[in-house]
Amino acid sequence: MSQSVKKTNNPLLQPFDQAPFSKIKNEHFKPAFLEAMESARNEIDAIVKNPEPPSFENTIAALDYSGYRLERVSSVFFNLNSAETNEEIQKIAQEVSPLLSEFSNDITLNEALFAKVKSVHESKESLHLNPERRTLLEKRYKSFSRNGANLPQEKKKRLREIDAELAKLKLKFGENVLAETNKYEMHLTNEIDLDGLPEGAKEMAAQLAKSKGKEDWLITLDYPSYIPFMKYAKNRELRKELALAFGSKGFHGDELDNQENVLKIVNLRHERAKLLGYDTHAHFVLEERMAENPEKVLDFLNELLEKAKPATKREFAQLQDFARDLDGIEDLQKWDGAYYSEKLKQKLFDLDDEKLKPYFKLENVIDGVFKVAEKLFGLTFKEVFDVETYHKEVKTFEVYDQDRNFISLFYADFHPRSGKRGGAWMTSFKSQFRKNGENVRPHVSNVCNFTPSTESKPSLLTFNEVTTLFHEFGHALHGMLADTTYPSLSGTSVYWDFVELPSQIMENWCYEKEALELFAHHYETGELIPMTLVEKIKESATFQEGMQTLRQLSFGLLDMAWHGQDPTSIKDVKAFETEAFKGTQLYPDTPETCMSTAFAHIFQGGYSSGYYSYKWAEVLDADAFAYFKENGIFNPQIAKKFKEHILSKGGTENPMELYKRFRGQEPKIEALLERAGLLTQ
Repeated sequence: MSQSVKKTNNPLLQPFDQAPFSKIKNEHFKPAFLEAMESARNEIDAIVKNPEPPSFENTIAALDYSGYRLERVSSVFFNLNSAETNEEIQKIAQEVSPLLSEFSNDITLNEALFAKVKSVHESKESLHLNPERRTLLEKRYKSFSRNGANLPQEKKKRLREIDAELAKLKLKFGENVLAETNKYEMHLTNEIDLDGLPEGAKEMAAQLAKSKGKEDWLITLDYPSYIPFMKYAKNRELRKELALAFGSKGFHGDELDNQENVLKIVNLRHERAKLLGYDTHAHFVLEERMAENPEKVLDFLNELLEKAKPATKREFAQLQDFARDLDGIEDLQKWDGAYYSEKLKQKLFDLDDEKLKPYFKLENVIDGVFKVAEKLFGLTFKEVFDVETYHKEVKTFEVYDQDRNFISLFYADFHPRSGKRGGAWMTSFKSQFRKNGENVRPHVSNVCNFTPSTESKPSLLTFNEVTTLFHEFGHALHGMLADTTYPSLSGTSVYWDFVELPSQIMENWCYEKEALELFAHHYETGELIPMTLVEKIKESATFQEGMQTLRQLSFGLLDMAWHGQDPTSIKDVKAFETEAFKGTQLYPDTPETCMSTAFAHIFQGGYSSGYYSYKWAEVLDADAFAYFKENGIFNPQIAKKFKEHILSKGGTENPMELYKRFRGQEPKIEALLERAGLLTQ
């Protein structure tokens, strides 16, 4: 078969707007990657061989627009690898990831190309660039200098080896976590073992068993199955078994063990940072963050820790006393936390998820988040059924502004499957940018793992799932409303400690009466959520906030421990983690568990030296929402400023400058402490 026939038959190598999922077969991916990389190399060659003197347009802009076909192929493939994977896709990922890493290095280590970029950078003062172009020039120059362009040949070679190995290790880490999650099942045959579980959770467990060809009930490590069991199941031994299974993913000393992968990843990252002239991986990463350096991050985390500790101690003592009084528990363990916290919350606020869930039917919550976006930003969402999807559960919507201009295509994928990794995330299949007079609009996706419907009930969300949906939709808005010239500065292409602002601020509307009235209606009666429940939601919002804060800070401190020092002497992953958790530990340690071996955020995703950014962005979002609260949560002027200065700007300017333009001042930590009820502690 000729090469041209192969290309003709490969849907990924034809021009496409919407991803052509129905036509794509697994065998199309590798040839598409190879062809798209070749095409991108030719574009780079054209920039290098251009006889004209290097300019912003023929070098910096041309470089940013290059590789578009490769970006489209990559986004389709890696989104499938996260949301609808299989062994064959995972095998292809292992094959193409080192090739992509090598391709990326071919660009950043291309001396002739760097010479052109450097030439433009050196003449930047005479170019009179606008802020977006100036940002792009700095970003492009740093993408070379921070990736070895100034290194001697021998060190460049080592950098390539490190990057190729890291690409494979990160993939392997994630595959192991997914395999561990899918492998474990708790098969219950006695109904008494389900004592305490709400009817919906029991029905889901029965449905899960049936779907796997089994009798009775099945509990798994997927969140919609795991969390209700940990919250409600009276059987302490079964909670323990489930908690140990969840906490020991990648920590069994078998072929799915991640301890060696963790040590290899942190050591390679450290070696890479040292090669580039940085003290640690954290120093390298944080140079391109609002936080700037590890010292500032640790000061920030420790300041919050000090503020949270008094409340945490009180809350934990209260929980211990409650468990002792209720059930004679003298040694409160990790597998007791969610169970007794839920019981205590019910006692203090007469509120639990089972009371709230009937008001949060998934379709109503989706409609609600759309209405909030309409009131704030003038957007309308139209469900469409002629867009190809990668799974029958995926819904698709066209998004329009108030003038009926097409803004974005939105994919929504809400329920767990064996081929989908855990958690919730936003991603895109196509970026926004401007070129040749056209404003190319983005294709954005939210992927979650929410409670599915059962035979007797629709998908009813816990309140935590409601806030998660709003959170991920905030990221989606950041992608949808992008309005920049260059693709690499568009949408969520911002500093990692700024990217959580648009997502976290959206969670605030879930607690507001004005917003809940738009969508919180009983799925059977249509009755609006009673205001007494709304008040209880608000009252309980700071319940155990000290303990929640401590938990988040412990993850941030663990991340900084792994990446903020020389890891070469670390031999025991568990011992190192235990030491890092020492200042934030509440429950007795369980030797069988290890968080690091399944901490995908920092070992597979992009949060290495960046987990602190959730709390950092909470300061931003608390301060920003306080601005809305002062002026009305649907205030059109404030919403317009947020859209213009934050959501549409992507990474075109320094985020603090964008924030100050929106807010008129720098963010204050007091707004977060006040919202969390930690100010007076």
